[in-house]
Amino acid sequence: MLVNCVAYTEGRKLADIPVEDISEYVKRPNCFVWVALKDPEPSELEMMQEEFSLHELAVDDARHGHQRPKIEEYGDSLFAVLQTLELKDDDFVLGEVHIFVGPNYILSTRRRTEKGFADVRARCEREPDLLQNGSGYVLYALMDAVVDRYFPVLDALESELETVEERIFMKNTARSNIEALYALKQKLMTLKHTVDPLMEAVGKLSGGRVPHICTGMREYFRDVLDHLQRLHASIEGIRDMQTTAIQVNLGMINLNETEVTKKLAGWAAIIAIPTLIAGIYGMNFKGIPEYDWTYGYPMALAAMVGIDVVLYGWFRRIGWL
Repeated sequence: MLVNCVAYTEGRKLADIPVEDISEYVKRPNCFVWVALKDPEPSELEMMQEEFSLHELAVDDARHGHQRPKIEEYGDSLFAVLQTLELKDDDFVLGEVHIFVGPNYILSTRRRTEKGFADVRARCEREPDLLQNGSGYVLYALMDAVVDRYFPVLDALESELETVEERIFMKNTARSNIEALYALKQKLMTLKHTVDPLMEAVGKLSGGRVPHICTGMREYFRDVLDHLQRLHASIEGIRDMQTTAIQVNLGMINLNETEVTKKLAGWAAIIAIPTLIAGIYGMNFKGIPEYDWTYGYPMALAAMVGIDVVLYGWFRRIGWL
């Protein structure tokens, strides 16, 4: 679906143009065309390929999707793949943004992504001095917007970890805590796989041999790289805390099992004393010591009760019961 098709010249909006006129505007000096598509059909991509002379391999990647974040160079054009993360019902919706960049055009397509880039277009149009840099500045603005949208996702994961940590020392929550921590680990890995490859790709635009399209924008891409590095450091920090939380939770499970074992051992010792005495007096032969003693039975009962009371008091004092 076509979202926008706009021509710009000398940092200012020239006009909204029909798709059929794109090839005419891209031939004008100091003019570039910015086209935005949402969930494009193969026929729309073919039309864009004809209008902008896009590389077949880049178009094929955009057609099939499911690409890892990357930036590839095809002659004097670039093809960038970025992944988007949107929270929906406490789960991630993973989308993709494909950006084709040439000296006089920029084509952005998004799949499985509800939030568009109208705010990015508005930002660019409010900054005509920067927009004079052409498609290179628009590429930066789109990448900056995608990266900035990772921070609310990271904040949500930090809040989720804090919630689980508050429940670790509560009774009968061990299983639910482990499930929540492993679900959090899966989300962290998804965010990590989104950020780390992009960090490597953006690093090529901020240092070394910078593509001609991005000339003069090196410091801006360095800013995007700084944001990605902050995200990477925060992700690693949360992963360390999550690992520690899992270890503490497992330690609490072992501690609870030890408490149960001690209680079972204490009650077993208490039951063993009367069992022992009753077992001895249950032997039916005449020569048993004190067999004919008048006070033997009450003394046996008193010994059972007395020893059990002493054991119970001792186990309570040492924390076994």
